[in-house]
Amino acid sequence: MTKILSVRDIEYRHFIKRGLFGKQQIFTLGPISFDMYKGETIALIGNNGSGKSMLAKALVGALQIEKGEIELMPDADAPAEYAETQVESPAKGANDDSQRFSVALPQEARINARKQDIRMILQHSADALNPALSIGTVLNQTLKLNTKLGETARREKIEETLVKVGLLREHYYFYRHMLSDGQQQRIALARALLLDPKIIVADEPFAALDPSVRSQTVNLILQLQKELGLSFVFISHNIGIVRHISDRVIVLDKGQIIEQGVTSEVFTNPQQAITQKLIQSHFDLVEKHFAKL
Repeated sequence: MTKILSVRDIEYRHFIKRGLFGKQQIFTLGPISFDMYKGETIALIGNNGSGKSMLAKALVGALQIEKGEIELMPDADAPAEYAETQVESPAKGANDDSQRFSVALPQEARINARKQDIRMILQHSADALNPALSIGTVLNQTLKLNTKLGETARREKIEETLVKVGLLREHYYFYRHMLSDGQQQRIALARALLLDPKIIVADEPFAALDPSVRSQTVNLILQLQKELGLSFVFISHNIGIVRHISDRVIVLDKGQIIEQGVTSEVFTNPQQAITQKLIQSHFDLVEKHFAKL
């Protein structure tokens, strides 16, 4: 498998003050480390306030981490302005085949590249759509701010992406109020796909959808993942969906990773009490559902 993301010992502190005279509290995320591979789906699970959404925001660059490193693996077709820099081992000769090469990107360029290669989908997709703007205008802003494409090329890219997520080219002219919840979520997915990312981080993307639409959206995501080789980071309280779509699970508690592993192994033999409780609560709900039938 091809590694595309390396997260090493990242830390972030969030200061919380409750009430006018309340004592300030500090929530610390990390240190957190994990790797991600092309075409893989990692699920982040844990109780409310465990740090899942904070980690997601750190991955996409919405939070500036204080320690550690989030590194995207360089592409073979890196832009010419960031040409390869040859690094020779002093113990090797100049003509040795074992000499190493690395892509040296300026810090700011690396951060900007990460923001384009890792895109986010929020739980309430409608909140990200301006009701006064057409869908085409909203999506056009994303391309205008992040690419050098001309107007015609942007229009074509948007329409192709709308079709890719199961909508029509004509949805370019629609407004938010003209779309169902499921269609709004597809627009959010299209917005994330516009910049051809390597990774999509989805924070509770199915929570606001009814079961039938949720099932369609899950199938769409699995189809796009297969076609485009995308990797996904999913945050979800729906353990059933986590079990269905994820390759690996990371369990968070109080800002720390307390358990991680292959999904089937974690579900079969959870090691931590919190993991056991989360999984058991899912099976209890399933049993209650079938008991009512």
